[in-house]
Amino acid sequence: MSVFMDLNIISNNDKNRLRSIIETAAHLGYSTVAINYVVEPQQKKQEIPKPQSVSDIFDKFPVVQGKSSPIKVLNRLTIIASDASHFRPTNEYRSFDLVAVYPKTEKLFHVREIAILNWLECFPAIDRGVFFETCYAAAIRDTTMRRYTIANAISLMEVCKGKPLELRGPYDIANLGLLFSLSEGDAKAAVSTNCRSVLLHGETRATASGVVYTMKKPKTPQKQEEDSPISKKAKTELA
Repeated sequence: MSVFMDLNIISNNDKNRLRSIIETAAHLGYSTVAINYVVEPQQKKQEIPKPQSVSDIFDKFPVVQGKSSPIKVLNRLTIIASDASHFRPTNEYRSFDLVAVYPKTEKLFHVREIAILNWLECFPAIDRGVFFETCYAAAIRDTTMRRYTIANAISLMEVCKGKPLELRGPYDIANLGLLFSLSEGDAKAAVSTNCRSVLLHGETRATASGVVYTMKKPKTPQKQEEDSPISKKAKTELA
């Protein structure tokens, strides 16, 4: 079963509203969400906020729809920048599970530390673990923004040729990806496996050397036969 994630739950001082959004995400089937703290240093001289403890939001996390496990809540920092000087990694970034940059000028897309939209430079960025995010909330609220969002998403796909990512169910968002010229598999990956890759890449900031994770190895047909009740009974009778 796929694990779906929404890594852009905007931070809100109203804990009741934030709690309600996370509960809705769990009900829709999202296994992991990230609370996104957005700062724009060049305009408001904002300092990097300290993420609130998720234990302050819930005493007991809601269970994910269709699963027996509770939803996982992470913290994310997004820097809105119009100049490369606005994005200076500091120790404060280590408080966040994920760090993202929202470039406001085309020039910033060519800065190696942030991202690029030149197709010759796009692939090295993807190889470094950089992911490009498509925010769909505006497309839900406004018809004009819907056209811009779809056009921008298609342009991103044409340039990067990579695997892209209000609140909707994960299957609804996967279907929305079809409008962005994504294949069915890539649209599903945008809210599942791509998000997991983002989380693993984020963890490398703390380890410096990488992250090791384990996965259950599927049984071979021979092993399944050996473990079957009938097989065990036969062995007992032959013993």
